[in-house]
Amino acid sequence: MGKIRLENVRLYGFHGCLKEEEMIGSDYRVDLEVTVDLSRAAASDRLSDTVDYVHLQTIIREEMAKRTKLIETVAGRILDRVLEELGEVVEAEIAVSKINPPIGGDVQQVTVCLHKKRG
Repeated sequence: MGKIRLENVRLYGFHGCLKEEEMIGSDYRVDLEVTVDLSRAAASDRLSDTVDYVHLQTIIREEMAKRTKLIETVAGRILDRVLEELGEVVEAEIAVSKINPPIGGDVQQVTVCLHKKRG
């Protein structure tokens, strides 16, 4: 088994419970890690024998573009799609961070982490 990580995927989104967040939006960071058997790809040097990280990034971007109140919800949707669309993925872990959240204090980011296994 091996891991593929997409780190510090930076996006702009409109997630949050406040009306201002819906209108103004915020910066987000997404980190995604998937566990997959990489032995065939390591031997063959063929993209078809691994998980294409472009596909992973596409899932992240598409789901982050759909407005939600909670980053927990968008993180869960991303994991669900990864496991649904990429049968080779055994498990996945995601961290979705809202940069400079509007919570009345000096907070760099708020992060939600979720983990899911197949089956």
